[in-house]
Amino acid sequence: MTTMTEASVREFKMPDVGEGLTEAEILKWYVKPGDEVTDGQVVCEVETAKAAVELPIPYDGVVRDLHFPEGTTVAVGMSIIAVDVSGGAAPVEAPAPAAEPEPEKKPEGRQPVLVGYGVAASSTKRRPRKGPQVPVQEPAPVQETPAVIQAELNGHGAPAAALRERPLAKPPVRKLAKDLGVDLTTIVPSGPDGIITREDVHAAAAPEPAVVETPAPTAAPAQAPAPVPTYDTARETRIPVKGVRKATAAAMVGSAFTAPHVTEFVTVDVTRTTKLVEELKQDKEMQGLRVNPLLLIAKALLVAIKRNPDVNASWDEANQEIVQKHYVNLGIAAATPRGLIVPNIKDAHAKTLPQLAQALGELVVTAKDGKTSPAAMQGGTVTITNVGVFGVDTGTPILNPGESAILAVGAIKLQPWVHKGKVKPRQVTTLALSFDHRLVDGELGSKVLADVAAILEQPKRLITWA
Repeated sequence: MTTMTEASVREFKMPDVGEGLTEAEILKWYVKPGDEVTDGQVVCEVETAKAAVELPIPYDGVVRDLHFPEGTTVAVGMSIIAVDVSGGAAPVEAPAPAAEPEPEKKPEGRQPVLVGYGVAASSTKRRPRKGPQVPVQEPAPVQETPAVIQAELNGHGAPAAALRERPLAKPPVRKLAKDLGVDLTTIVPSGPDGIITREDVHAAAAPEPAVVETPAPTAAPAQAPAPVPTYDTARETRIPVKGVRKATAAAMVGSAFTAPHVTEFVTVDVTRTTKLVEELKQDKEMQGLRVNPLLLIAKALLVAIKRNPDVNASWDEANQEIVQKHYVNLGIAAATPRGLIVPNIKDAHAKTLPQLAQALGELVVTAKDGKTSPAAMQGGTVTITNVGVFGVDTGTPILNPGESAILAVGAIKLQPWVHKGKVKPRQVTTLALSFDHRLVDGELGSKVLADVAAILEQPKRLITWA
C-alpha cells in the first residue's frame, strides 16, 4: 500500500477574508477527499461576521483531508484542508511505518481535530505537559464532537481524548475556579456547547445560607438544587446567533448606547417625483437600469449633503475629534436571508444619475445573492433604509456604526393632500432622519431633512441645487 510523505502535503489555512476578521464559519464544501483541484478552484464557502465568501485553493493537487465539517466556526490561520501536491493519486489509508523521532521543530500552529478520525497527524511536537507522563500509544479512531473541536480551538492544551474527561471551561474560568476552591466537575454548565462560565463558578462558590435556630418543632427542608433548563422543542425553535446576524446585533447595541440619537420626521408630497420616475424609465439613457423612487431619494440625499457638508462626518472617540468626510460612501440597508447588511456605494457623490442607478442595481442583486464582499460594507458615511417596501409609514432608524446620519423612507401612498388650495389625492410619504447629536445639532439635522423633502416635492431642484 502506498503512503504519502508529509512534504507533498500542503495545508490551506483559513485566510482573513475581510478587514481584521478573526474567524469564519464553513457553510459548504465543494470538494471531498480524493477530488482533484486546480489553482484558483473554489473549494468552500465561508461566512464571516460580514458576508459569505467563496475561497479558492492556491495550488493544484488531490484533496487529502477536510479538517472541519460544514457548520464549524474556524479561527483565521487554522488549516482547513490538506492537499497532496505530489501529482499522484489520492492516498490509501495505511498504518504509518515506524520511524526515528524527528528533531523538534518550531510549530506553525495547532493542528485541528478531524471529525471521526481523532487527533490529526502532525510532524510537530506538542510542549510537554506538567505532571506525570503517560506512555504514548496509538489511539483508536474516535468520533469527535463539535464541542470538543471548539474546545481545542479555544486553547485547551490537552489532547482530544483528555478533553472528554475534563469539564469545558476557558483558562480564565479555570483559574477563577481554582482561586475559589471550586471543583469544575461538580458544576452544571450553562454556556453554549456545555462550556462552564464565570457565573457558573461564582454560583457554585456562593456560601450556603446560614440556618437560624428557631423554636419551630421541625427544621426547614433543604433547598433543592436548581433544575437544569429544559426546552419544549415541539413548540420552540432555537437558532444560534452567529455570523452576520451576531455582528449586526453587536453593532446596533453599540451604536444605540454610544451615539446619542435624535430622530426628526417630515411628511412630503412626492407626486412629482413619482411622475419623474416614470419619465426616466422611458429615457434612452436609463434603459436597462434600475429606476425607482429610491434612486431619486438617494440623489436628493446626496444633494442635501452637498448643501450641508458638516453632516457627512464621524466621531473619533479615541482622539476626541470630529472627522469630516469630503466624499460620500452611500450605504443602502438590505435585508437578506442571513440578516441585515449595509453595503455602500463608493464615492456616490461623484456619480451621474445613470451611474448611480447602475450601482444601486448591482448592490441589490449582489446582496440578494449573498455575495456581498466585506470590503463593500466598510467605510460607509451615511445610510438610507427603505422600510416603505414593507408597507410601513416610517421608523426611527439606528445609526450604522461610524456614521453620523441615516435616512428612513416610508411607504409612498395615495392620500388626501391640500394642493394649490384644494384637497386632492396625492402620492405622499414620511421621511425620518436619525443623527448623532454629538456632532449634528438640531439645526443642521433639520436643514438636511428639509432639503431632501424639498427636492422630492420639486425634483427640478436636483438641477438648480446640484
